[in-house]
Amino acid sequence: MHKLLIKGGKAVFDDGVRECDILIEGNTIVKIGQDLVDAEADMLDARGLHVFPGLIDMHVHLREPGFEYKEDIASGSAAAVRGGFTQVCCMPNTQPVCDNAAIVGYIVARAKEVGLCKVRPIGAITRGEQGENLAEMGKMKAAGAVAVSDDGRPVSDARMMRLAIEYASDFGLLCLSHCEDRSLVDGGVVNEGLNSTLAGLKGIPRAAEEIMLAREIILAETLGKRVHICHVSTKGGVQLLRDAKARGVQVTAETCPHYFTLTDDVIVTYDANTKVNPPIREAEDVEAIKEGLHDGTLDCIVTDHAPHHRDEKSGEYNLAAFGISGIETSFSLSYTALVRGGILTLSQLAQRMSGAPARILGLEGGTLQEGEVADIMLADLNEKYVIDPKDFASKGKNTPFEGMEVYGRVKYTIVDGTVKFPR
Repeated sequence: MHKLLIKGGKAVFDDGVRECDILIEGNTIVKIGQDLVDAEADMLDARGLHVFPGLIDMHVHLREPGFEYKEDIASGSAAAVRGGFTQVCCMPNTQPVCDNAAIVGYIVARAKEVGLCKVRPIGAITRGEQGENLAEMGKMKAAGAVAVSDDGRPVSDARMMRLAIEYASDFGLLCLSHCEDRSLVDGGVVNEGLNSTLAGLKGIPRAAEEIMLAREIILAETLGKRVHICHVSTKGGVQLLRDAKARGVQVTAETCPHYFTLTDDVIVTYDANTKVNPPIREAEDVEAIKEGLHDGTLDCIVTDHAPHHRDEKSGEYNLAAFGISGIETSFSLSYTALVRGGILTLSQLAQRMSGAPARILGLEGGTLQEGEVADIMLADLNEKYVIDPKDFASKGKNTPFEGMEVYGRVKYTIVDGTVKFPR
């Protein structure tokens, strides 16, 4: 059985950072300690590096099947391991929609064939993401789905969402809610505020997100069931979640790096790479998102990795596609803004990017401990670099972070005890 010995790194545990060695046998961490020796093991010199549990992204768009010109499972997996991610959960808005066991099975099989990171499919809540009939959740779960969501298309009917939460719960699945009242969005493309007025672009009010978020909290509280809120972007949303958690509501939530690193000042450039849904908000929202991550109101950081072909991002702002290609920049942006910015400790960052997603979805990994799966990421936190989309493994080069200087370069990504990046 293959062995790997990680020597001399600073390991990031739930309770702090300690210098130690980690011995891996097969796909399992078998020993963590000082001055470990194993003559049969390959050695990875981790001096000067920090050792994290493998990152887990519970919100990505891999585009396959149907939109392989934007991204496919191979390119998305290559991007994931380059970004330090050992597991990714892919949303169902493919073509055809991932709303049945056959497509879930295809994604699982294709990911194993690619053999880079672990790809966990998320099935649709409703058939075709049309919001009218529930999808076959039990069959999708049996085929490998880890959650359900109509991400990109909100479940507008409250009765349908209630049924979905109850039905999903019967199969041990969690509903991930894209909170958006489309009647309030009404064709908006950016945050509603001063900058939308200055730019002459139609705004999306915060209420469009918060009304639906409040509905999901009420449903979860009424039913005594779990619900998860996708890509939170507003100050009001953070407060709604904080109040709900204080009452004991079983609600969890995520946010993305663009919501705690950018303000809507960026939209006045008319760069369509800044166009994302929900939109980038204002400074007070950014501060609220950071506080929510600090106090645990926001459980985890995801990428909402949404790669697009350059033609879909190079035209008029109003007509451009929503989305940011973010899986290769997420760790560096998060470390730079949150840890170097004094918002989170390294242990808290690992929790938000690994431990919490594993806990919320019931996945393996998410922590460094003996007997746990050997999904590990190593990074040089002192390395400074400039983000350049030409370096992306993803087909999607659509990033608003081009030219930004960040710290924290991913050096190695280990999946099931095998180094998958670099190769």
